Amino acid sequence: MPYFEPELQLTEEEFRLIRDLIYNHCGLFFDDDSKYLLDRRLGQRVAHHNLSGFREYYQFLKYDRRRDQEIADIMDLLTTNETYFFREAFQLRAFTDEIVPEVMKVKQRERTLRIWSAGCSTGEEPYTIAMLLLEMGCLHGWRVEIVGSDISQRVVQHARKGIYTKASFRATDERYLKRFFTETDEGYRICDEVRELVTISQMNLFDANRLALLGKMDVIFCRNVIIYFDQTSKKRVIESFYNTLRGGGYLLLGHSESLMNLSTAFALKHLKNDMVYQKTDTTGGGVAT
Repeated sequence: MPYFEPELQLTEEEFRLIRDLIYNHCGLFFDDDSKYLLDRRLGQRVAHHNLSGFREYYQFLKYDRRRDQEIADIMDLLTTNETYFFREAFQLRAFTDEIVPEVMKVKQRERTLRIWSAGCSTGEEPYTIAMLLLEMGCLHGWRVEIVGSDISQRVVQHARKGIYTKASFRATDERYLKRFFTETDEGYRICDEVRELVTISQMNLFDANRLALLGKMDVIFCRNVIIYFDQTSKKRVIESFYNTLRGGGYLLLGHSESLMNLSTAFALKHLKNDMVYQKTDTTGGGVAT
């Protein structure tokens, strides 16, 4: 069947309806300047389903039995997935040199280390964390769990496959390539030693039931993710991170992100290599109003 894109245009009302549906689902906010982006990308889906226009597409998203899969498909179209191995080196150095040793002291009886890479895209971040921990070589006898999650099923499948091209290694020292990767016809495949530490899951940061199943984490990485949320969504996600972290656990955001006007429940901790957020043990903190 020949594919064609119908000659239709997203009206202001249709834009608001679809934008709000996406926002309520996952917190991604599209301002009025994003109307053209939704028009262009979701127009493909209107044509794919042979619908008459965006109004019918909105009804499809609301009521069709295939709605859940369709919303998953448009998350693949609308989310940004730029990442690479060993991104933001100063923060990673703070993690290995200062945060991990402190966690090891606090949890020397339990001997468990649990880390969540939220919004991990194609998996470079959780695999980077695993490589750093293996290189440290100080966690023998510890149960190490690294969870990487993303809302996009496409990037989750990529991360699970664990094969990467040169673009992912722009900040990677050659020694990591030699130790942890095998070159194949498709690209560089991450080794099983690294993969065994990492679980990749599809997860919506607005899905409270799924988040509750994660259990308590010692460290959460969520870098360059909340920049795509509005203030209300940011507060909701940050509160979820607070509830997921153990007392004294760490939250690492991207360098362009901060908790200013979002939460008073974390202390900004000045480490030698970087500034990070730490969950306070006091009960008075909370989401900023």
